Amino acid sequence: MRVVLDECIPRKAKHCLSGFLVSTVPEQGWAGLTNGKLLAAITGHFDFFVTVDRNLQFQQRIANLPFGIIIVAARSNRFEHLRPHIEQIPPLLVSSNLGKILSVP
Repeated sequence: MRVVLDECIPRKAKHCLSGFLVSTVPEQGWAGLTNGKLLAAITGHFDFFVTVDRNLQFQQRIANLPFGIIIVAARSNRFEHLRPHIEQIPPLLVSSNLGKILSVP
């Protein structure tokens, strides 16, 4: 599975997802894109998008996207707060979750 981490997630979170092809929004050259343009850029390139933006599902039309979105509900986007949540993601990275919006509490 191909996974892209939102720019608000520290790059070192990639190491919590070993065994997957993981990139970050900045590595793709997409830093600073608005959410709508970012979602369009992800389409066809990645299977999952991981973000901490809890409002994404209310601000964008994401019902028919071909990739899964995983929203991490951490206290902050600092790595030490994100790590326990990011470590819960690998079991969610399966083809049956493509096109779904999932939350990691």
